[in-house]
Amino acid sequence: MTHEHHAVNGTRKPSPADVADVLTERIRTGLLKAGERMPTQEVLAEEFGVERRAVRQALDLLREAGLLTAATKGAPARIALPAEADASVEEPQQTAAGLGPRVMEAFEAPEVRIDAICLTAESLNLALAEPLQLIRSGQIVPESVKLRLLLPSRNLHLAFPRPAEKSGDERRVHEHWLSLRNNHGAVLRHSLRSLRSTRGIDVEVTLKALPFTPPVKLYLLNGSEALFAFYTVTKRQEQIDDTALEIYDVLGSDSMLFPFERGGATRDEAFVTQSQAWFDGLWGTLAMDITLGS
Repeated sequence: MTHEHHAVNGTRKPSPADVADVLTERIRTGLLKAGERMPTQEVLAEEFGVERRAVRQALDLLREAGLLTAATKGAPARIALPAEADASVEEPQQTAAGLGPRVMEAFEAPEVRIDAICLTAESLNLALAEPLQLIRSGQIVPESVKLRLLLPSRNLHLAFPRPAEKSGDERRVHEHWLSLRNNHGAVLRHSLRSLRSTRGIDVEVTLKALPFTPPVKLYLLNGSEALFAFYTVTKRQEQIDDTALEIYDVLGSDSMLFPFERGGATRDEAFVTQSQAWFDGLWGTLAMDITLGS
C-alpha cells in the first residue's frame, strides 16, 4: 500500500504532514506541474477528509519547502517553478522578443483585455500579428477583445523624439513621429475591428491622447499581468525626408520588458494592481479624445 493511499483511505485521519507528503509526491512526479494552480482548499479538504485548517497547515509546509508560491486573495497558490527555471522566467527581455509570446498567451483566454500606454504602438502591432493570424484561420476564437490605448497628444511639445541640437528641424521631427503614431494606431484599430465582421467577435478598440510624453511603456494583459519598460533616451541619426538628422529618441523595441504577474510574489501582485489603477486613473481623468488624421 502506498503512502498516498494510506493517507487518503486509511483508518486514521491524515495529519497536515501526511497531506503535505502526498502533495509533495504529486509535485515530484509531475502530477501537479510547475506553474499550475494548486486545487482550492475546499477541494483538498474534501479529498483528504480533513478540515480546511489542516489543509492550510499542509500548504504552509509546502511553501516553507519552496514548492508553492504565495497565495493571493481569491486565487489558489501555484506550484513553484524550479529555482533555475524561475530565474529565466523572471529575467527581462527586449520588447521585440518578450511582448509577442505574452500577448499570444493572453489571446488564449475567452475574454481578451489589453490596456497599453506607449509612444507609437509599433511594438504592440508587431505582437498582435500572430494572434490575429490564428483568429483569422479559426485556430483560436476568443469571445471578445477589448483594447484601450494611451498615446501622446499630437499637440505636445514632446520630450522625445526631438532634434539633438537647436535647429529648425523640430517641426519636421515632430511630424515624423506623428505620422508613425497615426499609422500604427490606425492599423491596430482596423486590424482588431475587422475581427468583428470576419469572425463575429465582440471587439472594442478605444484610443485616447495623453497631455505628456510617457517616460515608460506599460502593457496590462487580462488584468493579470503587467509588462513594464523604461524608455531610454539615446542620441541617434534618423533619415527624415531624405535628410539625416541627429535626434534624441528611444528605440521601443529594444526596451527591456519586466514582467509582473498576479498570483506570483506579493511584490508582483501589488505592481499589477497599482499599474492597473494608474492606467485607469489616467484614462478617466487626463486622457482626451484622439485624432489620427494627418
